[in-house]
Amino acid sequence: MRPPLPPFTAATAARKVRLAEDGWNGRDAEKVSLAYTLDSVWRNRDQFIRGRAEIISFLTTKWQAETEYRLIKELFAFQSNRIAVRYAYEWRSDAGQWFRSYGNENWVFDDTGLMKERHASINDLPISEHERLFHWPQGRRPDNHPGLSELGL
Repeated sequence: MRPPLPPFTAATAARKVRLAEDGWNGRDAEKVSLAYTLDSVWRNRDQFIRGRAEIISFLTTKWQAETEYRLIKELFAFQSNRIAVRYAYEWRSDAGQWFRSYGNENWVFDDTGLMKERHASINDLPISEHERLFHWPQGRRPDNHPGLSELGL
């Protein structure tokens, strides 16, 4: 079991979103993969990923390339066992270029609270270092750090 479980309420959906944000900010691919079913299906940009082994490989490669990764997710909508989120994350390339990536995800959960589908659409915007808005030490976003709406994103 991976609470909160569906069917979601506004409070449990928001909690699920924050837990996902916390996990991804921890950048531990194996730990993050445990939130997904063994046969979870993803579409991430133009990549199609199936199962935990592919999730681990994808996330490991992602976080090696996207250094200084910091993510903020926000609940957009929910119904029964589905959640839609919008998010942004900032990261630096190996060449030193900063980016802010904006995305939307649609999630479908099984009865045990594991995500069985993840459909992500993401766009990358090059930014300068002084345009960065996500300033906290790597890891979990502090509770007092503004979210997307508070930052005007």
